[in-house]
Amino acid sequence: MAYVDWMIKGPELGTCNCDWGCPCQFDARPTRGNCRAVVALRVDEGHFGEVRLDGLKAAAILAWPGAIHEGHGEALAIIDERADKQQREALLKILTGQETAPFATIFNVVAAMTETFHEPVFAPIEFEVDQEKRRGHFSVAGIIDVKSEPIRNPVSGEEHRAKLVLPHGFEYIEAEFASSTAKTMGTIENDWTGRHAHFCMLHMGPNGVIH
Repeated sequence: MAYVDWMIKGPELGTCNCDWGCPCQFDARPTRGNCRAVVALRVDEGHFGEVRLDGLKAAAILAWPGAIHEGHGEALAIIDERADKQQREALLKILTGQETAPFATIFNVVAAMTETFHEPVFAPIEFEVDQEKRRGHFSVAGIIDVKSEPIRNPVSGEEHRAKLVLPHGFEYIEAEFASSTAKTMGTIENDWTGRHAHFCMLHMGPNGVIH
């Protein structure tokens, strides 16, 4: 099947309610039996057909009553208010797994396991990350406030560094693990501290991660 030619490249900060490391990364069940996630990304370079996406940001709040692969999820997408109509449509198609080979990207996997898609929000998104330092922050006023910092040794308090390499991953090839504090309000509510976070560089198209 032929898909629209699209590509996005840029940093992502993903957080969830699981303990550091996130069992999903190892095909295991979520720490607390359910999965709740808050993620954001910035497209440093990208396009959807002829539509340029450079510099735009997006975020999402996701929730499943059990493990992701069991389905019945719900999702709220937030798109950079600076995006024009064509850019908004393009980003929503990418984020909802359209114009993508089945299960080739994290977006397609999430969409396949989600049954409730709330109306998208178009708003300013603050997004700052430093993958090397494992520090970052993203927010959408009145909806999302997420911070991430290095995992710390419980005895010494020193920063603990952990990386994961997934050669055949559908989200990233390599990620830095960290600790997140997240609060979301409104449609899907969350509130946690000291849970999983990962920093990675997204680089993908309709057939999956670009190596």
